[in-house]
Amino acid sequence: MTLAKAFITGSVVKAPEKRFTQNDMAIAGFTINFDPANEGLIRVVAFGQLADTITSTINIGDNVAVEGRLQVNSYKLPNGKDKKVFEISANSVEKIGASQGVVSSSSNAQNENIVSFNQDEIAQDLIDEDEIPF
Repeated sequence: MTLAKAFITGSVVKAPEKRFTQNDMAIAGFTINFDPANEGLIRVVAFGQLADTITSTINIGDNVAVEGRLQVNSYKLPNGKDKKVFEISANSVEKIGASQGVVSSSSNAQNENIVSFNQDEIAQDLIDEDEIPF
């Protein structure tokens, strides 16, 4: 497993979809475009309370900043070829440039137009300290 921290901003092009694990933990996934030429799409996934918050507040066209862990998932296509997909497992998502009237969910945020969500407790469960090379 490779551990890589990622921070990316972009526009939401695929609305968040919420699913649940067998243990009833919420998982939300959405896609953002980080390239003005529409060639830079990346999938973002979030878990738990962050997933619930994302699905109720993030919409297509919203500009967001995502901080998390870059991961590569691989699977086989029906024709037998291997396919690799990059995605970010989000630790936090900020809605930037939001419309007036949006209230920050972070008590220390100074800008009313930024909504912040964190899931540090879940991120700690995903990181195996023995695999970090430093």
